[in-house]
Amino acid sequence: MGRHEWNSGARRWRLTALIGAAVVALALVVTLINTLPGGGDGTAGTTSDGAEVHGTPATPARAARPEVGWGFTHTQFSADEGSGAATRRVEGLLSKSGGLPQNQAVMGWGADNPEPVKGRYDFAALDRRIDFVRASGGTPVITLCCSPDWMKGGRAGSTDWSQAALETAPRPEHYADFAALAATVARRYPDVRHFVVWNEFKGFWNDAEGRWDYEGYTRLYNLVHQALKKVDKDIMVGGPYLVMDSVDPRAEEASTALAGPWGAMDQRVLDAFAYWNRHKAGADFVVVDGSSYTKDDELLPDEFGATDKLTAVGAWVRRQTGGLPLWWAEYYVEPADGNDDRKGWPEDRRVAVQAAGMIAMVRGGASSGFYWNPEEEKGTGCPGCLWTPTDRAGGGARLPMYGLVSRFGEEFPPGTRYDTVSVAADDVPNVRVLATDKVVLVVNIRDRPISAQVDGRRFEMRAYEVKWLTR
Repeated sequence: MGRHEWNSGARRWRLTALIGAAVVALALVVTLINTLPGGGDGTAGTTSDGAEVHGTPATPARAARPEVGWGFTHTQFSADEGSGAATRRVEGLLSKSGGLPQNQAVMGWGADNPEPVKGRYDFAALDRRIDFVRASGGTPVITLCCSPDWMKGGRAGSTDWSQAALETAPRPEHYADFAALAATVARRYPDVRHFVVWNEFKGFWNDAEGRWDYEGYTRLYNLVHQALKKVDKDIMVGGPYLVMDSVDPRAEEASTALAGPWGAMDQRVLDAFAYWNRHKAGADFVVVDGSSYTKDDELLPDEFGATDKLTAVGAWVRRQTGGLPLWWAEYYVEPADGNDDRKGWPEDRRVAVQAAGMIAMVRGGASSGFYWNPEEEKGTGCPGCLWTPTDRAGGGARLPMYGLVSRFGEEFPPGTRYDTVSVAADDVPNVRVLATDKVVLVVNIRDRPISAQVDGRRFEMRAYEVKWLTR
């Protein structure tokens, strides 16, 4: 969640990034109004204990389970803005799918600086995203990243939206301030029951020792965990959201303990995970992020075989944590180009490899995962997107990737009991399958048509076809 589309999605209405100090001052007045009971958009108020609550949650706060299922992450541009007809179309798509879990960062990726000055809040953008999740019937998840400038050495009242600035971690003396912000967010959205602490260890690299600053991250995590549980002990909290990087097995940093035909894990990542796991205050679920390819963008031995990494990593994480529910906050199977875009594959190949990757995550013990949902700001096309851009009335149309992600979420929710399924011996190298007692997902991993016999039935498949069989 930091490799692309990191900046705020506020675009035309983002005051602090686009205009001068005079208007920034006006913006701070507006944010001050928004902290008053009933101020701002007319929906903010306070509870009897003084905690701010935004709007009316779609469902009352309730005890949550640590798994949420398969959904997507909102990025800089998403369906909360644009043509009313287009945004309603996406809301309808999501509602018909039973409400996919939707993840949103607290700052960046479509959300503005939530606390430009200590104690003064601007939740307008985050409110809009959470309201969209509610309207579409989804389960809201908030990733607690990134942090206001004043927490990381910047000037209060301003926001540097450059990637380097956004990806800077809070200074240690402000860890408690970030935890307090997390608690404020939790009180504002009482129907949000799942929080992920930080994103990809951004800013937590120890240059002097050439390793991750896992001590610093774990201190931040524990303070946030404590603050959220103080708001409501039933809030679900997870981390560490490490990027599970793999490398060529011959690399100096290659692990000998976790390796396969797909490469070898970076031992420094495993060390960071182990420290957090030993010293965490607690966790309701564990969160990782990663790609099937190596840090050098190698797909070993090929794009489908590389997805076996997701199985191996998931199984390793589950063993380390004693079986905590496993989330993939991000997962990538297509290497990015120089602009960090993933547009090089035709959509049928992209969907097929994604399907294989999701099957691999399930086999590794994952119960939840979030597709990183890029959306173009405008236009009619959108490689890899779930729906077309919502800037025009005809936008918000369902795309092939939406069909995969939504159906996968419907058929394989948390708690699913998976079945074994028969595959003809000659067809085993050509397909990937995942089955329950009601449905079988079959993926043709070849770039040519095949005839396959699965679950006692023989059928033809197009190149890279993804097929659902009912049982």
